[in-house]
Amino acid sequence: MTLCPISYEPCTGLYSEKGLKLLSKSLSGLYPLPFSSVELRQEASSRAGKISIQGVQPKLSARLNVKNQCFDLVDKNGHYILKPQISDYPNVPENEDLTMRLAASAGISVPLHGLLYGRDNELTYFIRRFDRTLKNQKIHVEDFAQLSGKNRDTKYNSSMEQVAKIIEKFCTFPAIEKAKLFKIMLFCFLTGNEDMHLKNFSLIQHNGMTALSPSYDLLNTSIILLSPDEELALPLNGKKNKLKKHDFMDYFAKEKLMLTDKVIDTLMSNFKTLQNKWEQWINISFLPFEKKQAYKELLQSRCSRIF
Repeated sequence: MTLCPISYEPCTGLYSEKGLKLLSKSLSGLYPLPFSSVELRQEASSRAGKISIQGVQPKLSARLNVKNQCFDLVDKNGHYILKPQISDYPNVPENEDLTMRLAASAGISVPLHGLLYGRDNELTYFIRRFDRTLKNQKIHVEDFAQLSGKNRDTKYNSSMEQVAKIIEKFCTFPAIEKAKLFKIMLFCFLTGNEDMHLKNFSLIQHNGMTALSPSYDLLNTSIILLSPDEELALPLNGKKNKLKKHDFMDYFAKEKLMLTDKVIDTLMSNFKTLQNKWEQWINISFLPFEKKQAYKELLQSRCSRIF
């Protein structure tokens, strides 16, 4: 008996029935990707100029072929993004999938995501695109680099205070979105993500309203880089490390985001009760044992600083 890499439920084959139904109610089976991790990276490199997905990680565009029970790689009109293993940094797909699951358990909106087996039995991360409808119509999404006049080269030239100002300026209900921002930022700190730059925050327009998009690219980068110099990609209160509870609660939440004590207390209480549940998720994740231990140790350290 193994765990399904999509639903994290026990299964007798590669995937559980629930995992398959999350992809499509009509899906009764799913073949492994017909590529090894090395071949997927080669495919990503060869298609880089054809698809509209950028970033450091190798990425591929794909569509689910329900009839043939497989994922097809495509250059356009893909509904999914695939991220294979990275040669220099092992287990990044398993890390991202786990971290996104922890975010969902904290009430942070995330797209459908999971892991897929390749023909070499290596795991590839997948995530459903939230900027496309099932009929391939584009949904208007802009990341915070675009909204602040920055680009890929200057995506770190900002601050969390500037992120809050963008929400204030563009969102339909900024008070609601600022509470979401605080939850996301605190989550990233607790889970060791020091790479949340401007392109990892986006606004989405839907039903005439502008709000924060579902979260994406959530990773525990601290256990990937092993000895990172920073705790946040964008400075908070003029600092990227040695952050304290005061910086999050009194300075950012109260002074800059103007959240009420009731909202802050509710968010903090929810996070505090999640630590044990998160450790259970880590224990059953697809990370190797030593990475699980490193993840739990960092989580315990960060939680002790805040709670």
